[in-house]
Amino acid sequence: MIEQLLKGDRKSVARAISQVENDTPLSRGLLKELYGRTGRAYRVGITGPPGAGKSTLTNKLARYYRLQHLKVGIIAVDPTSPFTGGALLGDRVRMSEVELDEGVFIRSMASRGSLGGLSKKAKEAADVLDASGYEVVMMETVGVGQSELDVASAADTTVVVLVPESGDGIQAMKAGLMEIADLFVLNKADRPGADQAVMSLKMILGFRSHTEQSWMPDVLKTQANEGRGIEETANLIQRHRTFLEGSGELERKRKSRLEQRIREIIENQLHIDFWNSQRSRELHQKLDLLLQRQSNPYDVAADLLEDFRAGGEQ
Repeated sequence: MIEQLLKGDRKSVARAISQVENDTPLSRGLLKELYGRTGRAYRVGITGPPGAGKSTLTNKLARYYRLQHLKVGIIAVDPTSPFTGGALLGDRVRMSEVELDEGVFIRSMASRGSLGGLSKKAKEAADVLDASGYEVVMMETVGVGQSELDVASAADTTVVVLVPESGDGIQAMKAGLMEIADLFVLNKADRPGADQAVMSLKMILGFRSHTEQSWMPDVLKTQANEGRGIEETANLIQRHRTFLEGSGELERKRKSRLEQRIREIIENQLHIDFWNSQRSRELHQKLDLLLQRQSNPYDVAADLLEDFRAGGEQ
């Protein structure tokens, strides 16, 4: 499968992402083998509130990149179905223009309860696409508002998509989406209030600490469904990439991403190792004591940790 995947075989890419998404016993070995082939794809995060037109913008950008003869991978994170646990696949419906293009690979992934806007396995899926020769990997988040901050650490360039109706809420977004954006796209700019929303965004950005050496996010107006502003958006993404490469910031970003990934792997493994059947049983046995206020959460946690450390020393 790895041999075929490295040749760009679409079925092998799909199978590999399924292995990763389902966290099968094969997935870790697969990711280990592929890691040395990653690092060539440029990763673009597309995020913003629901209904802003993220899928349409992603679709149009993919089409633009294909005209530049670039292979494009798309990871579209959809809400999880409460019945099957799978993705609802709404984004696939809105990407019909590029879905049949052999140079575009679209994968819908269920958010599976992740509050950061990305599926927990989306970063690993991006590695698979990277290793298989996709030069641009776009990650579109689920669309849940300010909690979608995972994308900033997973992408090289983060695009925040807003609409004119976001105007009244822009001030409230400062602590969330406003701070992770490398550029803003005000989509559906033919609607009333577009110019005022752009002015509000630029005013807020003016309060950011900024030097001649730092990147200042810009605001673009688009009508993605009509294809307007797409080339300008792609050009601004390229300008940001050039800035990152020239300033050394791209290497710093990717180093930080690797550090975070290693921490996540360790935390996940520690969680698995810690909550064995014995410690889970011990916790449940002490819950009644906690409810009766005969103990406290801090002492219970300390006892469990002491048991864990003692087991490690053995």
